[in-house]
Amino acid sequence: MKRDEQVFQTTAEPLSRPRIAAPEPGLTPETVIARATALKPLLRAQQDEADARGHYSQALHDEFTKAGLYRLLQPRMFGGYEFDYATYFKVIIEIASGHPATGWCLGLAASHGPLVAAHWSEEAQSELFGDGHFAAPHRAVPGGRCEPVEGGYILDGVWPYCSGIPHSTHLVAATLIPGQDGPPRLLNFAVPAGQYTVLDDWGGDRTLGMRASGSNSVRVEKLFVPQHMTADAHHQYRLQDPDAGTHGTRLHGNPMYLGLTMAPYHAALVSPVIGAARAALDEFQDTLRTQNTQVPPFVKRLESPDFQRPFGAALAMTDAAEGIVMQAMHQHMALCRHWAEQKIAPSGEEMLRLWTMQQQAGKLACEAIEMLFRSSGSTAARSGSRMLRYFGDAQMYRGHMSSQYQNFASMVGRARLGLPSGFLDV
Repeated sequence: MKRDEQVFQTTAEPLSRPRIAAPEPGLTPETVIARATALKPLLRAQQDEADARGHYSQALHDEFTKAGLYRLLQPRMFGGYEFDYATYFKVIIEIASGHPATGWCLGLAASHGPLVAAHWSEEAQSELFGDGHFAAPHRAVPGGRCEPVEGGYILDGVWPYCSGIPHSTHLVAATLIPGQDGPPRLLNFAVPAGQYTVLDDWGGDRTLGMRASGSNSVRVEKLFVPQHMTADAHHQYRLQDPDAGTHGTRLHGNPMYLGLTMAPYHAALVSPVIGAARAALDEFQDTLRTQNTQVPPFVKRLESPDFQRPFGAALAMTDAAEGIVMQAMHQHMALCRHWAEQKIAPSGEEMLRLWTMQQQAGKLACEAIEMLFRSSGSTAARSGSRMLRYFGDAQMYRGHMSSQYQNFASMVGRARLGLPSGFLDV
């Protein structure tokens, strides 16, 4: 096997036969990546209307469904393809290079199958995955109010920034259960579409960028959620029982479903920004071929070192960013396999280092976009410019809590020094 082909290999065979057959049992990673790439012209043609709407169109949703993009990380037992994370995020980069905000919206709707497969019971998984089509954001920051009652909980409140919710089948979100003899406990819950209200608070001029990311707020009103549709949220950050693993490792036989989310969750944020950098490179290259320099000698910008230099530097930075994400996903899976073989759980330090490693990828991708933006001239700053769109998209990532590399550097430094990291209890 060639080294670069290793990105596209699945990780294990399931323990039991599928209960729900995937639409295309013979689908390969190479095919699904090619399908994502082929959608680029359509994605770019719909950028303006998607940004105004706040999410991608029903027509694109149908294309994504037909291409199998929602099922890539889902277990085979429940109608998924069970591809690895590197394949999945390569697909999201390709989608995002057509429209970064659509990549964000799709990526955060289609990436949470492993969370459910890892931490929800077999009964709940059968209910949640249903006929095999599952899509859900995960609002990991706790919100709302949670009242324990017999057989479950009453949930009430508003959860903002539920990226990917417009085309989702479910909402997955976190809340806090009041502690009896200690601090509140983090709880994840899942509810199906029809039991929550998506608020009209995203899209158009409401934000600088990522306008089509579908990051709407969601309201849940005094809803009873049964116990089996919830899961302890602490399990996604630290393996509670290294010997037993998780529901997912026992049910599906794949260490990918160990359910530790720090590395893949940040990949879901960085991949759309890498796609934005790829899109910005395409846009900049078009200006090199069509516009002249503004000082003598008057030649196509393509021939000027002053424009060749930022183009080449941004290309190298974007390649490096993508390489970091792919390597982080390989390292994440190596840690999961090491658990499967040795029953040694990945440490908090290891998980945080994969997170901060990818923050550097996001930083590189943003810097590449910013270099191309300022090298494009004042026309790039005009309303309606694609380069301006990609610049705004990058700034939305820059401001995200998860991208604050200086803050996280302190956490990972403390963990490396044997001190409490300060991030939850990892």
